[in-house]
Amino acid sequence: MKGPPLRVLFALPGLHRVSRGAEAAFENIARVLATREDFAVTLVGSGAERPGEPYQFRHAPMTPRERFEKWPRVPPLRSEYRWEELTFIPSLWRAIRPADYDVTLTCSYPFVNWALRMRRRGGQPRHIFVTQNGDWAPQRRNAEYRLFSCDGLVCTNPDYFERQKNTWRCALIPNGMDAARYTPGPADRAAFQIPAGVPVVLMVSALIPSKFVAGGVRAVARLPGVHLVVAGDGPQRDEVDGLARELLPGRFTRLTTTMDRMPALYRCADVFLHLSRDEAFGNVYIEALATGLPVVGHDYPTARWILGEFGRLVDTTDDQRTADALQAALSAPREPDRRHAFAADRYDWPAVGAHYADFLRKVVTA
Repeated sequence: MKGPPLRVLFALPGLHRVSRGAEAAFENIARVLATREDFAVTLVGSGAERPGEPYQFRHAPMTPRERFEKWPRVPPLRSEYRWEELTFIPSLWRAIRPADYDVTLTCSYPFVNWALRMRRRGGQPRHIFVTQNGDWAPQRRNAEYRLFSCDGLVCTNPDYFERQKNTWRCALIPNGMDAARYTPGPADRAAFQIPAGVPVVLMVSALIPSKFVAGGVRAVARLPGVHLVVAGDGPQRDEVDGLARELLPGRFTRLTTTMDRMPALYRCADVFLHLSRDEAFGNVYIEALATGLPVVGHDYPTARWILGEFGRLVDTTDDQRTADALQAALSAPREPDRRHAFAADRYDWPAVGAHYADFLRKVVTA
């Protein structure tokens, strides 16, 4: 005899409003779970309800992070993202009743994590933290991090899992992508105003210091005739645009686009470049790989684990090494179908969602 469905709440300020990696991951995981009879799924975020989604959505307004780019940075308000998160909490509390759920999930710390834990009664609902943005919250023991707690921890890479497995109830679960959407195919560069007939290097990244987008500008500047496309925005937009005007005149495009157009954008490129040096996962790696692109990036353990034999990884603190890796990728055979098959086998969302379903059950019944 079937029991009642497991009632799951995902809470994140940007849900249904922005298409950053964490938001896309939560929405796709929720979509997979909500199609199962044994789960009832709710999302709460600052965006608008979308027709046709299999989960329930509750709107909780907030003030966007862009308003806080020049505000002071003091613990625990260490960035514009933290200010944004703080403004989300009152509407989050108004939007939900904790007793309506068996388990809650977030990757936002400190305020959303605190808010979901504070409203519990008798240890219910259980709470899971996902290391979408790093494992610094459960790892550190100073300042606001001393107050971190959860009933289960999803680690998005093996390094996090090894560090945390003796402290928290952990599961190693990668992020995923939609293998039916992210496929090799013909390029439509005109749709993005990208020039035809030239090699194109694509970066998909927030323009923030930890993404090192300026390094991509400097590296591509060493490759005559190669065009750089940067899809993203953020506080360093003026710095990146200014450097590109200086080093890449006529060979640079910066744009923003919607998540539904991302597969088409990847298909416009010949090589994908990502310069982060320590990511929780990096959805863009597997999106680019599934679309058939060679991937050049910084050499660190998580990137090696994600990309396997298909990553061309170097010490990207050296602009010349990055440029050499890009040139080698541009000259090598593409093998798009092999790249797609590798990514689809490991990272398609239904497989990732099944891992989440198993872990949620374990946490709730522990």
